[in-house]
Parts: sequence; C-alpha cells; structure tokens
Amino acid sequence: MRLLSILLIGWLAYIPTTFAQQKLQGRVLAQRSDQSTDAISGAEIQVVGTTEITTSDENGRYVFSKLNANRIIIQTKALGYQTQIDTVLIAAEKTFTHDIWLQRNDQRIDEAVVTGRRINANLETLVKLENTIMPVTVIDRRTIELMGSRRLDEVMKEQTGIAIVNDIAGGARSVGVQMQGFGSEYIMVLIDGQPMVGRNGGNFDLSRISVSNIERIEITKGAAANIYGGDALGGTINVITKQLVTEPQAMTFVNVGKNETVDVSLDGEAPVLKQKGTVSGNLNYYRTGGFNTNQGTIKGTTAPPYDNYAAQSRFRYRFNENNTMSVSGRYGLRRSFMSREFLGADFQTNDVLSEQDINLFANYDGKISDRWRSMTRYYLTKYNADMNVSLSQGDSISQTKFAQLFHRLEQQVAYSVDDKLDVITGVGGTIEGIDQNILTDVDQIRTIFAYSQANWQVDPRLHLTLGLRYDHIDQYGWRLDPSFAAQYQVLPSLSAKFAYGTAFKAPDMRKLFQVAYNPVQNNVLVGSYALQDVINQLRQSGRMSQYELQPVYDEIRGQALNAEMSRSYNFSLIWQGFDNRLRAEGSVFHHEIENQINPVLIGTDIDGQLIYSYRNHARAFFRGAELSMNFKPIPALQLAAGYQYLIAKDRTVGDEIREGGLYNSPLFDPETGYVNYQPSAKDYWGIENRSVHMYNAQVFYTYEPMNLSANLRVNYRGKYPFADLNNNGYMDRFDTFVRGHYLLHAAVEKKFPKQRLAVRATTENLLNFVDPKVPSQPGRMYFLGLTYHLYRND
Repeated sequence: MRLLSILLIGWLAYIPTTFAQQKLQGRVLAQRSDQSTDAISGAEIQVVGTTEITTSDENGRYVFSKLNANRIIIQTKALGYQTQIDTVLIAAEKTFTHDIWLQRNDQRIDEAVVTGRRINANLETLVKLENTIMPVTVIDRRTIELMGSRRLDEVMKEQTGIAIVNDIAGGARSVGVQMQGFGSEYIMVLIDGQPMVGRNGGNFDLSRISVSNIERIEITKGAAANIYGGDALGGTINVITKQLVTEPQAMTFVNVGKNETVDVSLDGEAPVLKQKGTVSGNLNYYRTGGFNTNQGTIKGTTAPPYDNYAAQSRFRYRFNENNTMSVSGRYGLRRSFMSREFLGADFQTNDVLSEQDINLFANYDGKISDRWRSMTRYYLTKYNADMNVSLSQGDSISQTKFAQLFHRLEQQVAYSVDDKLDVITGVGGTIEGIDQNILTDVDQIRTIFAYSQANWQVDPRLHLTLGLRYDHIDQYGWRLDPSFAAQYQVLPSLSAKFAYGTAFKAPDMRKLFQVAYNPVQNNVLVGSYALQDVINQLRQSGRMSQYELQPVYDEIRGQALNAEMSRSYNFSLIWQGFDNRLRAEGSVFHHEIENQINPVLIGTDIDGQLIYSYRNHARAFFRGAELSMNFKPIPALQLAAGYQYLIAKDRTVGDEIREGGLYNSPLFDPETGYVNYQPSAKDYWGIENRSVHMYNAQVFYTYEPMNLSANLRVNYRGKYPFADLNNNGYMDRFDTFVRGHYLLHAAVEKKFPKQRLAVRATTENLLNFVDPKVPSQPGRMYFLGLTYHLYRND
C-alpha cells in the first residue's frame, strides 16, 4: 500500500499546471485499526491566517492552486476525526505534495451536529447536509459499534428528543419514531437519500433496517420538506451506507443474546476494472424469539418472533474525472409467526406476517464545469405485506394483503461560487401505486415537484439560506412552500441560527386505501376511501349494525381528507469552548399543523374488534426546547447529555372546553365513578404518546494501552398519556398513562489488532423496565458480539 501511495503521489506531481504561483496538493487519509487506509472525503482544509479553504473530494484529494508563501500552516477538520494542524514547508518546485493523516475520534457519540460548511460525503445526491436549515445530528459508525446496536430503532431511541413508539395499527410489529412531537408518519426514513416505503398504521418500522453496513445516520429535526417533500414535514432519518472504497477488504460480525437473538453480517468491498470501478456488498441475517411484556394476561409473546434477511450491493464506475455512474440494490424479507393464548379465555390467536421490500437505485453524476454539476437519479421500490390472523379453531379473523410500488425520477443541478454561494435545484416526479385486496383495482397517486435552495455566505459572520418548493399532487392541486434560515457568528465561540419553513402534506396511499389489522390491540384501521366498503361488508355479513357505529362515522363517511399544512420555527444558540473540547447547543422550536390527520374510533363489531379510520384535526401544535452538551475533558473520555421539553396539543380541544362546546362535558373518573368534575382547559393533558420531559446522558471511555473501550448510557422518558379511559374524546388526568421510566445500558469492547478481532459485551435495560403498554421494550437483555476482518491489503 505504501508503494502504491508513492506511485500515486508521483503521478499526481507529474500533472502539468498552468499557475504561476506555487501549488499544494495531496490526500486526506486515516489508518484503520487493522492497518488498512481510508481516504477521507468532505474534509475541510484551511490555510491558517488566510481565506484560502478547500475540501477533499471523494478520493480524499485536495488542492491549493495559488500559494505565495514557502511556509504555511494548514488546519484540517473532518466529521468523525480529530482536528489536525500541519506545518508545511513548500520546496522551490511549483507543485508540492503533502498527505494529511487524521486520527479517528473513536469516542464521538450521540450528537455530532453539523455547523460548519463542509461538502456532504453522500455521493448519491448533490444535497449538502450542512445546508439543512433545521438542526442536524450525525451518528457515526464507530458510535453505533460501541453501543452494540443491531437495528435502527435501537440507535434512534437513545437520541435527544426522539422516542420510539407504537401507534394504533402498528402494535408490536411496527416500531416507529417520534421527533419533537411529530409522529412517525411525518418522519421520512431514507437510505442514501432515497425514501423507504411500506408503513403499517403510520409507522415505518425502523426494526426492518439493520445497522451492520451503516456508515452514519443523519437526523434532521424539524421541517425538511423543502428538499424531501411533505413526508419530511417533521424531519428525516437518512441512513448512509458506506460510500468510499479504496482497497479490497471484508469483515464479518456475529452477535448473539437473550430471547434467542442472533445477528450475523458479512461485508465486502473492492476496487475493480483497473481502479475505475468499485463494488461493495452486505448480507445480514437477524432472528429473535420475541418476548412477552404482559405475562399476567397473555401466554406466548406480545412481540412476535421473526426471521429477517437482508442483502445490499452497490456498483460505482468512474468514466473519467467528471462523470460517474452508480447502481445499487437492496432486498429485505421478514417472516414472523405469533401464537398467543389469553389467560382466562377459551381461545387462542395465531397470526402470520410476511414482508418483502425491494429497492433499486441508479444515478449519473456529471461535473459540467468547476461551478456546475448535474446528477440524474432514478429510484424504484416495492413493498409487499401479507398478514393472516386466525383462531386456534381454524376460523379466519382477518387476512390482509398490501402492496406498494413507488417510482421516483429526479434531476438535480448544483451551482457554486468558491465558498460564497451554493445553489441546489431539483425537479422530478413520483408515481405511487397501491394494490389492496379489499379494492377492485390498483390505485395511484402522481406527484410533480421542483425545489431550489440557495446558501449564501454574505460575510465571514453571516450565512443565509433561502428555499422554495413546488408540489403538484393528484386530487390536491399545487402549492408553493418557502423556507429561510440565517446563521450569525456572534462571537468566535458563539453562533446563533434562526430557521423558518412551511410544508404541504397530502394524505398518503395508506390513509386513503389501506386496511390494517392489529392483533395486539384487536383493532383495524381503515383508509378513508375504503371505509364505506368495509362497513357495508360488515353489515352484509351480520357483524355490524347501524347502531354499533359511533356518530363520527356519519360525520366523515364519504368525505375526502384535507391536505395538512405546517409552519416550523427554530432558534438555536451554539457555543464551543475549551479548545473545542466542550460544545453546547440550546434551541427552541414551534410547529403549527393545520388539518392534522389522526385516527378516530368509528365503532365496534360484534366480536369486540375496534374499527378506526381517519379525520382532520384543525389546529395541532408542538412547541418546546432542547439542550445538548458534549464535553471531552481528556482525549480518552467523552461525556454527553441532552434534554427535551415538549408541549403537544390540539388548540380546538382547549377552545371547545372554554367555549362550552363538544368537550365541555363533566369529567368522569373511572376509578370512583364520579362525574361531577367540571373541566377547564388546564385539564387537557395533550396529544397521546408525547412526554413533557425526556433526557439522556452518556459516558464513553477508551484505555488505549489495552485497546479497551467502555460506555454507560441512560435515557429517561417522562410519563405520557396512552388511552382515553373515560372516553370523552381527549386526554385528561383520569385517563391511562405510561409511567416515567429510565433505560440504562452498558457496553465493553476489547480489540486485538494483530488478530484483526474485536469482542464486545452489551447489557441493555439494566433496570429491567417492562410495561404492557410499551410492547416494543423488552426486559433486561444481554449480548455478546464479535467482529473479525477476514482480509486486508497489507
């Protein structure tokens, strides 16, 4: 490898130059624990004391073309690496080569928030992460390894202001996410910048995604709709798989633990076709035996056993310095069978679920000039779910087949002027189809969109971002949504940022057509367009009469759902001190949503099954504050903590109580039977499943002489409303709550560099918190993991 680097440097030095001034060039590199080498893209290199600044490209190369000094100091920063200072003595020749070697920041944890102006290292899009107007958190691969996490939901639940939830139709099989009050249906989940589809009851099930081949996770909190559309009204979770391949290598990972859990992965990558192409792949198998959070009532499991298979591969080919093509594919399959016996009852339920999703992605990246760049992107994804629920006697309760097909074509164009101006423009369209077995035809929604975002460095202190998005959606017309952000460097160590954005979200195919049955909570959630057909079928079969329907059915049947509109505000202060060893950020946020779509109870059939559909809530809002801190007192120790305060309510409920309207009825206490409590607006707790207080803390320590790392992590979630026990239409103090609780996790890792081996022991939920109302949270768990590099290029 050293000989190859010398030859490469010699070849670079041979390239002719037309500049009269001296030229400095080289590569930004890092060495792995197995002695292999990584090229670092997106590193920021600055000549100290000047305005000269550049970034490394996808191969780690950087160039300063016009230098007039023989001795310079350069400072290099890169996400996940320690800041490096180099003094360079430039020889008399016009072109001088200097490679920069960075040290990994292995203790980087939780909140690595992007505030500087760096080029995004995601090679599948021209969108730059640092230009996102709302707060951004980055979780790197090393942090995920040290945490011992296996699925995406396990990583997300330890982040500030983020909660893992189970919505009405999802049950234990649909592990969704909530950010700053926004439910899972408002959070877009992407892989390499392309959206994933296939939601059950609103949740995109994060447990479908393995973290075995994730390079990093990028989290945007607040409206990201200017770039990604209405499904990102509350934020994004962008899973970035490994982008750069510099040499042949492979590794395997095995993790085993409680509840018959087995997680096995194999990763491989290599340059091909005379170094012009690269190929990489990942295979993952995951199995769990499930668990029971309600042993006093149910015999069996409340969270189902399942087997999950996933395969992913990417091929990238560089035609020349200016043109690159890449093709990638992903396949996922999950199969589960859950048998449950209800204690004290004379029946048992069996349900079988099979899920498949296929993702195909192709793009062509062309550099038109030093200032212009173009990328054409096509994405195809298909999701299939087949679920059957039956009694032990053989009677079928429900059978649902759901298929979703999604096409997306997009053209991006980027324009940049040095480090003063970046403009990203995109135009494209989507076709989303659904095939539901209750329907007689395949239904589609077509969308046309366009967006543009300009990022302007007005002066060294002030950075402005202006954005505009156009959407035209079948049956919902068109809309323009603006966005704006301003960041100002108040002091060398203190910066302030204000952001504002609006968004438009039309009801998706699921809310219009899907029929989803949840055996965990014995309910069915019916899309608005399918509602009358379902009710008519139940009537014809004798399972429902007119008198078994709630009055809300007459209110919403036959009516189309209105599109949701939102406005988001965010103000942040960011402070860095003690030679950048301490970083603190505080922010306040406010989100307004008009016509928010929420599930509503329609009625109950003769078997006791609850029937839900959707209706618009006029005026919902989420407001609160977040505070995060990251401190590194010594190189081996890193401390982090975060806190969120949240108020999540629907204004119409408080108004109705104050004005003597729908919700002004006396409060009913189910425990005492009293109904003589006259409500006030203060009795309204807020929207279900939202905690007022959440906080977390982490300690990561590495003892280099023994290659030993250890960490301790704690998360607290305050109590939150779960169910409307007194059935008055809103959450009050007499309803059912999930109690406030702590989750405590610990992990230890030992590396054996000469053997290319790492061993990791992890314990989760040390305090053994279990609650039947939280079906996604198992009790105390133990795991043992092993990572081995099968091959390296010495």
